[in-house]
Amino acid sequence: MNKILIANIAKYVGEEVELSGWVANFRSSGKIAFWQIRDGSGFCQAVLDTKILSEVLWKESEKVTLETSVKISGVVSRHPKKEEYELQVKDFSFYQIAQDYPISKKEHGPDFLLDNRHLWLRSSHQWAIQRIRNTLILATYEFFNQNNFIKIDSPILTPSACEGTTELFEIDYFGEQKAYLSQSGQLYLEAAIMAHGKVFDFGPVFRAEKSKTRRHLTEFWMMDAEMAFADLEENMRVQEELIRYMVKSVLEKNQQELAILERDIKPLENILKPFYKITHAEAVKRLHELGSDIKEDDDMGADDETILTKQYDNPIFVTHYPKDVKAFYMKRDPVDNSRVLCADLLAPEGYGEIIGGSQREDNYDALLERIKAHNLPEEAFTWYLDLRKYGSVPHSGFGFGLERITAWVCGIAHIRETIPFPRTINRLNP
Repeated sequence: MNKILIANIAKYVGEEVELSGWVANFRSSGKIAFWQIRDGSGFCQAVLDTKILSEVLWKESEKVTLETSVKISGVVSRHPKKEEYELQVKDFSFYQIAQDYPISKKEHGPDFLLDNRHLWLRSSHQWAIQRIRNTLILATYEFFNQNNFIKIDSPILTPSACEGTTELFEIDYFGEQKAYLSQSGQLYLEAAIMAHGKVFDFGPVFRAEKSKTRRHLTEFWMMDAEMAFADLEENMRVQEELIRYMVKSVLEKNQQELAILERDIKPLENILKPFYKITHAEAVKRLHELGSDIKEDDDMGADDETILTKQYDNPIFVTHYPKDVKAFYMKRDPVDNSRVLCADLLAPEGYGEIIGGSQREDNYDALLERIKAHNLPEEAFTWYLDLRKYGSVPHSGFGFGLERITAWVCGIAHIRETIPFPRTINRLNP
């Protein structure tokens, strides 16, 4: 008898198999019972019939509860009406009969579900989100591997910040100096491109921003990529190809998960079309037409991004932001010194920014001037300035927030559902 995963059950129609899992739901008519089984790889229905089971086993089956763990053997059959497969049970044994499971089919508030996040992860909805998240991660690695990037691991403990320390977690480093939990690996990747040309990192980052919006987490996963000899246009090309590759991977591998989430996939299928490109000035003009009071030199907030992206059916690059609302390391636009060579990629359907990127300042004197203008400690950036002294080259890079991309692809409102155990301004448990 083959021991199988539910994900592979279609290969065994007519055969007797064994699988192990949990009872996610159950019902009985008195002489026949139906258990929904999940094993981590998928879901299937197990049919228990008094005509097949012994009286002793049938009596034992009546002890079942939600989330009871079980080993089952039976014959695989195809559902008579759906593209689904069932197990006609011949034998079973319980690993453990679960106690009263606190999460039922009734409506639960978000705080209750987050307090029980360790259990909520088992729900089909949350299962689907994490499976899609996993596909997005794997697709990222696959894309970069296919495009000659290598992975460089940036430090999590840093002596300084990319953009100042006001929103970073500060720690006492052995009583000798201050250190910070990293908000980005970008600066370290810029050093690595001088050795490897094209690099990326992927790991947790931390921001002490006191924000309670649906787009913010205190701890989240970020991918940063940097490329030598690349300008802003090349930077945007790589971003577009990456996002297209990631979304196509989900459409190819996660149809079941998208169906569980009831995700309308038409907006995702638009990913094959070229992305839109507008300048910040054009975006402000468009927002004014849509009723926003954004000023010409303002950064775009979440509300503005939501308004703007609801007008488009595909991601949008917004380029050439005013220099005063962007980081010190972004290169100035040679045509308009008041703006920088940057682009934010906004997801459609109101989801907003998923990638931030720019061409980096490659001139030593210009970068030093920016560091001083931003009142950053020059000594903390000595090593970063060194990169502009020893073979500096034009280079560009970008970073994406995994949870924001996952939220958009899954079609869910709040990114706290996209990470297994969310950390926010008011939540550190479980």
